[in-house]
Amino acid sequence: MSEFKYKEVRVFAPASVANVSCGFDVMGFALGTPGDEIIVRQNPEGEGVTINKVTGDEGVLPLDADKNTASVAVQALFRSLGFDGGVAIEVHKQMPLGSGLGSSAASAAGAVLAANHLLGNPLARKALLPFAAEAEKAACGTAHYDNVGPSLLGGFVFIRSSEAPDILNLSYPENLHAVVVHPQIEIKTGDTRKILRNDIQLGKAVKQWGNVGGLVAGLMTKDLDLMARSMEDVIIEPIRSVLIPGYDAVKKAALDAGAIGAGIAGSGPSIFALTADRQIAEKVSKRMKAELDGIGLPSDEYISEINTKGSKVIDVKS
Repeated sequence: MSEFKYKEVRVFAPASVANVSCGFDVMGFALGTPGDEIIVRQNPEGEGVTINKVTGDEGVLPLDADKNTASVAVQALFRSLGFDGGVAIEVHKQMPLGSGLGSSAASAAGAVLAANHLLGNPLARKALLPFAAEAEKAACGTAHYDNVGPSLLGGFVFIRSSEAPDILNLSYPENLHAVVVHPQIEIKTGDTRKILRNDIQLGKAVKQWGNVGGLVAGLMTKDLDLMARSMEDVIIEPIRSVLIPGYDAVKKAALDAGAIGAGIAGSGPSIFALTADRQIAEKVSKRMKAELDGIGLPSDEYISEINTKGSKVIDVKS
């Protein structure tokens, strides 16, 4: 049984890019921006978990504690700890919903980190992952780790197994930058998973395995050419890309401008690219945006280094 150590904890939880082209459900990395702020505070007047406020969502996200990913994650943590104290949660969304940037995962990761800190950190950060993944299951039907992993842990994350989670942080080139362009349309993760095929041709599967291994090796050995050769998705991207207007042109623009590789961020519609440095990232971002502008599709653009810290406590009240 844990007890409160603080009255209130505020956390920043970053957006993330899942899949990283060939690594469907097994790879992801954390962005520096955008991200959410989550506040978890004691509620001395009651037991259990409540959602008091959600901002930045235009009224879309539920205040029902059994449906919001922030509260579902905290509920799972408290059940595991046998804790029955009351907490109230505020979620301040600072990233677009349905963007493919792990919005629901950021809420879950930030809330569970804040709640754990509120109790004096009874669990190590990595031990919080299953609770955040449980919230992802509530959001889209699958307890996957490729968004909550990087959002909580930071860096590049590889998920060897989601059962008895075996999750590793990978090294990567020091000056690696990410570019994300978010077309202002919404694609729901649950819908994009429904259109995927259950059967995969053996030849494509073998090629995908080779690309995943090559990307991991390229990251860890800082071999940009190997990364570039490996960032090819022959299974998921051909199906999902048809849902994103101008996708092929935007990806080609990124590669022509010097990106190491580019692909769909999570389930889309955001499109990401990796670059060797910030100077190239700025060129890539302009070219990607120009393609979307050319078809009359407004977009938001983000450039950041890989976020090494993940979710972080930014304020504590005793």
